[in-house]
Amino acid sequence: MPDEHRADGRGQPQPQSGRSPSQHRQPPPQREPSRSRSHRPPRRHSAAARVAGAFLYVLLVIGASAVLATVGWVWACDLLGLNKEYASAVVTIEEDTDFASVVDMLEDKGLIQYKFLFKLYAWFSHAEGKIAPGTYELDTEMDYHALVSSMGSSSATRQETDITIPEGYTVDQIFALLDERGVTTVDKLQEMAADHDYAFDWLQDRPLGDYHRLEGYLFPDTYTFQLGENPKYVINKMLVNFDAKMDEYMPALAAEDAPYSLHDIVTIASMIEKETDSTDYGTISSVIYNRLTNPAAETVGYLQIDATLVYINGGKVPTLADRSIDSPYNTYLYQGLPAGPISNPGMASLRAAMEPESTNYYFYVLDPETKRHEFTRTYAEHEALVQRYQGDG
Repeated sequence: MPDEHRADGRGQPQPQSGRSPSQHRQPPPQREPSRSRSHRPPRRHSAAARVAGAFLYVLLVIGASAVLATVGWVWACDLLGLNKEYASAVVTIEEDTDFASVVDMLEDKGLIQYKFLFKLYAWFSHAEGKIAPGTYELDTEMDYHALVSSMGSSSATRQETDITIPEGYTVDQIFALLDERGVTTVDKLQEMAADHDYAFDWLQDRPLGDYHRLEGYLFPDTYTFQLGENPKYVINKMLVNFDAKMDEYMPALAAEDAPYSLHDIVTIASMIEKETDSTDYGTISSVIYNRLTNPAAETVGYLQIDATLVYINGGKVPTLADRSIDSPYNTYLYQGLPAGPISNPGMASLRAAMEPESTNYYFYVLDPETKRHEFTRTYAEHEALVQRYQGDG
């Protein structure tokens, strides 16, 4: 019969539990879903929404590209000088004009549309250093590169003018003419004439500081000048011309035994130029030399040239009162040559000053009918002619 009790390892019987195996092991209770959290399935976009979003994105990309392309094309047209209505303009750049002002002028005259773009181009191409003072004719067909090149010192678009400087003009008259024709200004010419040390040996004894020191040496001729030209080059061109014209005579005038220096010759020639009737250069020259070299004559060493009074009275017709003006140029008040030239003589007067005629004349007076001078040896003869011509009119 089966044992109702099992012994343990120590021989002691173990009592059986009152629960059956099925009662002893029960599965864990199932948790009910939490009612505080609701479970929602993931949201799904419809195919139509996805297509619409993609289409909108494409439209935005295309629109942005079109805007950028349009702006880029407009900028490119300005940069390259394309699709512009043709127009030309004259631009004048002075020595003291800064680059920003140049850009403003280009915009004001319709040559460019976008200043920032031109400045950007100039920064990349170093254009600012390539622009030179001057007057230039530009047009809207020029791209940025052409505009910069056309405002350079060697530009073919730089405007020029031919100016004839008459013989006998003074420095002041020459400077005024150059200013009037747009070559450069009177102030700049005066400053350059006074203070720049031009590299000519025959100017070394002419002290700096007064622009009249170049009186007599600005050779009268027809010159081609660029508008807005550097005043130093303008003056130098005339001095170079004088140097070339007088080159063959320089050695003789520079000799130690030369009776008259170059400066003396130019001074005499300047008076001849103002006094001549254009037919009597050599005869006028002989009167001047006769008075200079014969202080015992009736003129006692005084040249008494009316043109020297005109030089110091501001260009007016001389009066008896002008003969008392205290000036080293007054040949009525001081004997010998005036302090310097009173005009810029031409070659005929310069040659006459170096090669005077041989005469006994000391006086001359202008015949109002013939517009020619009458020459005499004595003051009495001279006065007789004066009275006669004054009586004639």
